[in-house]
Amino acid sequence: MQNKGAILFLAVTLAVVSIYQLSFTGVTFKVQKDAKAYAKGDLNKELRYLDSIAELPKEKWSFLGNTFRECQKKELNLGLDLKGGMNVILEVSVPDILKALSNYSTDTTFVKALKLAEEYQKSSQEDFVNLFGKAFEQIAPGARLAAIFNTVELKDLIDYNSTNEDVLKVLHKEVQDAIDNSYNILTNRIDRFGVVQPTIQRLSTQGRIMIELPGVKDPTRVRKLLQETADLEFWETYENSEVGPYLMNANELLKQILNVAPKKDTTNTPVPEKTSTETSKNQTTGVKDTTTTADSLIKLLEKDTTAQKENTQSLEEFKTQNPLFAVLIPNTTRDGKYVPGSVVGFAHAKDTSMVNKYLSMKQIRALFPRNLKFYWHFKPYKYDPQQTLYELHAIKVTTRDGRPPLTGEVITSAREEFDQNSGEAKVTMSMNAEGAKIWARLTRENVGRAIAIVLDNYVYSAPRVNSEIKGGNSEITGDFTIDEAKDLANMLKSGKMPAPAKIIQEAVVGPTLGKEAINAGLTSFVIAFLMVLIFMIFYYSTRAGWVADLALFLNVFFILGVLASLGAVLTLPGIAGIVLTVGMSVDANVLIYERIKEELRSGKGIKKAISEGYRNAYSAIVDANVTTFLTGVILYVFGTGPIKGFATTLVIGILTSLFSAIFITRLVFERALNKNNKLTFATRITEKAFTNLNIKFIEKRKLAYIISGTVILVSIISLSTRGLSPGIDFTGGRTYVVRFEKPYPTQDIQKALTKVFDKVPEVKVYGNVDQMKITTQYMIDNPSADDQVEEKMFEGLKPVLGDNVDLQTFKTKYIQSSQTVGPTIAYDIKVQAMWAVFFSLIIIFLYIMLRFRNWRFGMGAVGALIHDSLIVIGTFSLLYGKLPFSMEIDQSFIAAILTVIGYSVNDTVVVFDRIREYMKLYPKRATEEVLDAAINSTIGRTINTSLSTFIVLLVVFIFGGEVIRGFIFAMLIGVFVGTYSSIFVATPLVYDTMKNKHPELDLTVKGTKKKKKK
Repeated sequence: MQNKGAILFLAVTLAVVSIYQLSFTGVTFKVQKDAKAYAKGDLNKELRYLDSIAELPKEKWSFLGNTFRECQKKELNLGLDLKGGMNVILEVSVPDILKALSNYSTDTTFVKALKLAEEYQKSSQEDFVNLFGKAFEQIAPGARLAAIFNTVELKDLIDYNSTNEDVLKVLHKEVQDAIDNSYNILTNRIDRFGVVQPTIQRLSTQGRIMIELPGVKDPTRVRKLLQETADLEFWETYENSEVGPYLMNANELLKQILNVAPKKDTTNTPVPEKTSTETSKNQTTGVKDTTTTADSLIKLLEKDTTAQKENTQSLEEFKTQNPLFAVLIPNTTRDGKYVPGSVVGFAHAKDTSMVNKYLSMKQIRALFPRNLKFYWHFKPYKYDPQQTLYELHAIKVTTRDGRPPLTGEVITSAREEFDQNSGEAKVTMSMNAEGAKIWARLTRENVGRAIAIVLDNYVYSAPRVNSEIKGGNSEITGDFTIDEAKDLANMLKSGKMPAPAKIIQEAVVGPTLGKEAINAGLTSFVIAFLMVLIFMIFYYSTRAGWVADLALFLNVFFILGVLASLGAVLTLPGIAGIVLTVGMSVDANVLIYERIKEELRSGKGIKKAISEGYRNAYSAIVDANVTTFLTGVILYVFGTGPIKGFATTLVIGILTSLFSAIFITRLVFERALNKNNKLTFATRITEKAFTNLNIKFIEKRKLAYIISGTVILVSIISLSTRGLSPGIDFTGGRTYVVRFEKPYPTQDIQKALTKVFDKVPEVKVYGNVDQMKITTQYMIDNPSADDQVEEKMFEGLKPVLGDNVDLQTFKTKYIQSSQTVGPTIAYDIKVQAMWAVFFSLIIIFLYIMLRFRNWRFGMGAVGALIHDSLIVIGTFSLLYGKLPFSMEIDQSFIAAILTVIGYSVNDTVVVFDRIREYMKLYPKRATEEVLDAAINSTIGRTINTSLSTFIVLLVVFIFGGEVIRGFIFAMLIGVFVGTYSSIFVATPLVYDTMKNKHPELDLTVKGTKKKKKK
């Protein structure tokens, strides 16, 4: 084998990278295990332990130069179905943005066009602004959009002479800026949940954003926070020197309170949500930065405080004497002077809640002026190397009603620019006439002081005013990067536009169900893996079997290593994908071993047989895996959530299995040959299995056509009469998995819920007899009504649950998981599913046609795939409601169909590859004879691969848990039908489309044709 050194180097490199990446998972697992041992069942104690480790600097805790928090970010990311948590897809309301851009125009044409565009959106994936343009043109042909959008805010972009195309371009830009800002706001909001490895990403459909929050235990709070409209506000501030003395007094009083009544610690008093916030850097509006220098602060932190060093007190003594300053570091210089600006102190992220509690205590609150309130900055302090410190700002309330003197509604434009003199990034903004008037007064009265720009009760910027600003045009300068300036500009610009993000799809998985999913997934994986290992040793001898098993083991190891390296998410379908990959990766070993056995039977020596076996198996292996790889890519492109996770592991698994099976096993065999080790590729039991077969498959094709035609006819009849059981992915709705204290008849639960839901919900036993899956369409037109629906469900189930169960207990302990899919996204999912199946068939047809240089092969393969798909779908139509597991048609089912397509074509391509080979070897043989010989010669590979894959899937079906049981059942049917169709459907179709032609005209390579002409 050539390039042994390169292959060995690549294998070692891949192994080292995998070990490195997976080591972080091992380390975090050990720390989490220590935390559980320390907490002894106390969840709060366990979380405090983990937080304390996460806050340690590298000097005190590190692994390969990473802090524990950094290790957590690099560990193998588990999906919500394994870890528990919440997944939501939000949609920024583009209609609301357009209303704001029109200055809430009441023009009847505009209002009608918006409503019509919303109707269009229900059955279209096109950009909403484009749909609005089409609707406007349809309602009022020739009317001008400029008449509606020529507002004060857009006067620099749109005038009365602007064409509709020009206006739509501006609207596209403004809408995208608002969506970008919403994305940034949501990114900052999810940081407040304190979860490890949160995910936020934009989806292909405009305005849609997917968020995953592992481990979240309060879905109600998440829904509320994610869907709130952002409030942009401008506040006057107190100077640090004005608030500092109050903080000193608060520290003294707090010491007395805690010393007098330590058992009645008022720090446990809940704090209003508005007092909690985060932090970042300070920026300025044409003035100097208001924060202290980086060096002085860092030195101050190293000493904890000046007082602590001077008195040489221990840390505990200092905390006792200075309870407030133990968690809030005053913003002072090294010599104790107050740093100018609105920042009064700094706190570690873990201490911000304690600061909030202290400052909100009634006795402490009474010390401060009534018009003083505190807001945190939204990002960590820029000059803190650990990025754990947050700045606390002092806000001055100057209005009688407590509202800010100025809000984002007055801003007409904002954009990022570069200062011509300094070259630094800055933000320019303009205000309307009313805003300019108030802004002039604010800046005049606050020269030399900071004005805080606040969003969602968090300070984004605290610029200090140099002089009165008239006309409403201002510059905000500071230590900006261009991205930071752009984010601030977007925030200011869209402050006037209420663009709420509505939840249109949601999935919540409780930690109990997640833990059960992990156990089920691991159990199925271990059992399936062991069975495959044993099968390979049994069928191909101990030595050859162990080499194949080594390839399988390395394959799984590489898959996990690559997943960790890419930061991909491992889901329960992902585990199913790995298990399936294990079963399918046997295929490459089987192909190679079967070819080696053929070479040995032809009388070649072991060394030559191995060399020829690998060489002759390459084309079949590559063709078979490319087609499966293509279906995996399509799944990844069109799938979402768990399906994307399944596709990820499938695609990675195909690549790693090829490397392991082809190259690593070859290296092992060549090393064994160099040592003159005896190699065998069969046991006494299996040595002559599937040899010397001469079954007339083509002759029996008509019987196969009758059998297939009958089954397909039954499937079509069932589809036209019974139909299918569509899941909420395709219909929209809400699904809840509820676990009760004991089993109840489904009719009783259904009857109880019908009273509160108005319509009859669907109630099924889900897995355990005490667990039910409840599906309802109640209030689905309002995707954000999840809390109301849960309250109604609780109300209906109250007689079953008993008086001792309250609403919160029901939500946290009884509801194991939930899923919400809005009607719009349900339509989109259906469209994506149809496109996925269509594209997979087209791509496979084109690949096979090009690879085999004949359209008949492509048609035969696609015909077999349609045959397989119809039978699998028909089976689900016939059996749904009759088997004790879910057989709904959803995204998982589509993934199963596509995987069946990939698997079936894998088997078909191997037969086609042998047909191509035999046509070259035996150009004068009859077509029927060549096709039969090709099928007979590959029957051993077909049976072995299908059997091993079927066994693996059967293990997952039995032990893998309820969540993926329907998915695996579809694949079990698909593997069986796919094996049958590759022999009795695909090849006969090729024969019947070309049997009247001489085989050399269609199936031989060009070289053979030329030779024949001579």
